[in-house]
Amino acid sequence: MASPQAQEGKVKSVLSGDTLILQNKSKQERTLSLAFINAPRLQQDEPCSYESRDFIRKLSVGKIIHFKVLYSIPQKVGGSSREYGTVMLQGGQMLPDLIVQEGWAKLRDDADRKAESPAAAELLERLQALEAHAKADEKGVWSSKPTSIQNMRELPDAKSFAEEHKNSTMDAVVERVLSGDRLICRLLVSPTQHVQTTVLVAGLKSPSTARTNPSDGSSQPAEPMGNEAQAFVEERLLQRGVQVKILGVSPNNLLVGEVRHPVGNIAEFLLKDGYARCVDHHSTWLGADMGKLRQAEREAKEHQRGIFKSHVAPRAGGSSESEATVSRVFSADTLYIRNKAGTERRINLSSVRQPKPSDPKQSPFGAEAKEFLRKRLIGKHVKVNIDGKRPATEGYDEREMATVSQNGKNVASMLVENGYASVIRHRMDDTDRSSIYDELLAAEEAAQKEGKGMWNPKHPKATSYVDYSESLEKAKRQLTLLKNQKRTPAVVDFVKSGSRFTVLVARDNAKLTFVLGGIRAPRSARGPNDAAEPFGQEAHDFAVRRCMQRDVEIDVEDTDKTGGFIGTLYINRESFAKVLVEEGLASVHAYSAEKSGNANELFQAEQKAKEGRKGLWQDWDPSQDAEQNGEEHDDSAANGTNGTNGDAESKPRERNYKDVTVTYVDPENARVKLQMLGAGKANLETLMKDFASFHISPSNSQPLPSPPKAGDMVSAKFTQDNIWYRARVRRNDRENKTSDIVYVDYGNAETQPWSSLRPLDQSRFGTAKLKPQAVDACLSFLQFPTTADYLSDAVSFIDSVTVDRELVANIDFTDSKDNGLLYVTLMDPKHAASLDQSLNAEVVAEGLAMVPRKLKPWERGAGDVLKGLKEKEAAAKESRRGMWEYGDLTED
Repeated sequence: MASPQAQEGKVKSVLSGDTLILQNKSKQERTLSLAFINAPRLQQDEPCSYESRDFIRKLSVGKIIHFKVLYSIPQKVGGSSREYGTVMLQGGQMLPDLIVQEGWAKLRDDADRKAESPAAAELLERLQALEAHAKADEKGVWSSKPTSIQNMRELPDAKSFAEEHKNSTMDAVVERVLSGDRLICRLLVSPTQHVQTTVLVAGLKSPSTARTNPSDGSSQPAEPMGNEAQAFVEERLLQRGVQVKILGVSPNNLLVGEVRHPVGNIAEFLLKDGYARCVDHHSTWLGADMGKLRQAEREAKEHQRGIFKSHVAPRAGGSSESEATVSRVFSADTLYIRNKAGTERRINLSSVRQPKPSDPKQSPFGAEAKEFLRKRLIGKHVKVNIDGKRPATEGYDEREMATVSQNGKNVASMLVENGYASVIRHRMDDTDRSSIYDELLAAEEAAQKEGKGMWNPKHPKATSYVDYSESLEKAKRQLTLLKNQKRTPAVVDFVKSGSRFTVLVARDNAKLTFVLGGIRAPRSARGPNDAAEPFGQEAHDFAVRRCMQRDVEIDVEDTDKTGGFIGTLYINRESFAKVLVEEGLASVHAYSAEKSGNANELFQAEQKAKEGRKGLWQDWDPSQDAEQNGEEHDDSAANGTNGTNGDAESKPRERNYKDVTVTYVDPENARVKLQMLGAGKANLETLMKDFASFHISPSNSQPLPSPPKAGDMVSAKFTQDNIWYRARVRRNDRENKTSDIVYVDYGNAETQPWSSLRPLDQSRFGTAKLKPQAVDACLSFLQFPTTADYLSDAVSFIDSVTVDRELVANIDFTDSKDNGLLYVTLMDPKHAASLDQSLNAEVVAEGLAMVPRKLKPWERGAGDVLKGLKEKEAAAKESRRGMWEYGDLTED
């Protein structure tokens, strides 16, 4: 008999330890049983059946082998014959030799009758010898204590099984591929417990394969690409060892999980080749991994693969990532943003929805959600990606759907994580969904479990604001309380004009109409048929940009005739009235400015706007102001630079030494009050002795004959030392009958009741007798930090190094436009010969001030001093001192 010819095939699967399914190059299948042996039947779960099959599976599945058919046995059913033969594996091992040697199969009882050829007889003899050795060694089926594996073929309670093993990964073998997204897996729960059940591949849906209805025998053809998807998975996973991560249970009570081959997640490969499409049902389980699946699907669409072969990509809108500033928070899912050109537009956050006003469980959280977003975004720079547009529908304008991030954090994600927004369930064909849609779904599920925000059954306490500007009577009743509060925190809820706002004071549940005191802003248009005053609309728009929905502080001084509260509004610790005047969008109202005590600051701001020809002062003529003041005007000195608009050569720094003491350091701006030593100091000491003697007499202890007025000179006893001093009234609180006073010879200030003040005898102690001895001064070449903590540190340091010391001051410059403000360099008398060794330099060295980035003309003439200060500033930065503790503040 001729020797059988060797053939080649690929092992598709292994039915048991003695039977293989082979494929040729044309994908035609044939079953080959190994000659002369019987292995335990896997279908009957016979002892050692899994180990026997697994031994052959690991060696051969998916690999090319060479085989020979030794004999065939006709089958009783179907008329075909069953082929028996030998197999040579890629490593050169032979089957059935290897499996008999390892004891995973026994020789057939009728083996002798089939060994007709010399080759078969030789094989049988070899197998008998191998079996004898396996028996002697008690290998495999010959073991005296074989392992017993329990294989459960039906899950009685898939939901309980999923909950027990949720998010745990277990080894498995894919026993069968029903379709691209549906597998029968043997889950290896433990070495002795297996579960064989259907597992749905998470995150996708493949086309169905051809099916037959068992009830009526009708057949349903495969969907396009259904059979190809099944073959794709079979080729890669059938009888392969995989890892299955159990995620949950489908509505049909089937396990849902991630199926990972050592090469990767099969879902990604299916989607990338167009054999499936993403579904949202499992997004919350997959979390961020769902984004990888969507990316794989996008790649298939872009290359028109598989089921997407006719896919036409939507026309790109041409919008890439852009930067903008959040100008208004309309609701928890709608923002107004302004680009660099100043154009404002409305956008909606993609894939999220604010707490529904129509839902009684969610609506109480609407205001809280909006406030959550306002605190984090208003006035902040954000990055915006437009995901798509929703066309206009009945009741809705066209809406741009956008992904917004601030400092690398996705805004929609922040909302959902804290329970202040829900995630929209998109249709499968929606293209305007968020790029992190799956992460949002996972975040929503987590927020619901933790009971955050609107998922908390306990509703927040509703805030009800009382409108105290509703009438003058209500405003008057609230005025006293508000006047006693300094720098009251508030939020600008609406901008009515450049100088008129609606503000909310949360701690008092108060709603106020707030008017900026000391200025007059031009009126903006109040309707389509109304005309604005010149620069009225510009002032209004400027106020909207700077103040709308911002956190501010207010000082209330009085009320107007309609119930509006007049005072100062601070934004970022700066008076907004001053800012408005500096921009030329308001003018100073002299009477009310003097009354408020902010006159100097406002007049300086107005002069700055005039010199810059800004806004209202674009046609300003300096000669007009000079004529009104009775002065001569020199055009060449209009900018203080001999007509060169600030570019004239700087004059050398002068040396003008004065002996001084520092009596007070202003905590608001680090300015100092100086007393000049010499005749003035001696005269003050004499006056103070007479002043003390004067107030000892009971006859001189009469109270003020009438309430004081701003600017009045009075006698006041300083609270800390109970000594009488000369003082000037800065402002009055008529409700509480108190005055803010400043001690003119020392510069400090406090509030005193009217009953504690005494008339000042002008003939003996008035300013005509001795002018106020406290002189306003700034430390030259220094720019102090605006952050409150660092400014406080600077003030404390200056106070500590100047208190109770006689110093030398070089008067570097006198600012005639600022009421004679002196710019000085303070020095210890021992080092007065050198301007470089100064207290100013010590402040810089401690990191409590910096060298100004924009120098005044007189400062530019001190190049040697500036060089030394910059070296000290660099050293302070290097050592992370003071305001440099977190790095260079000026880098941005």
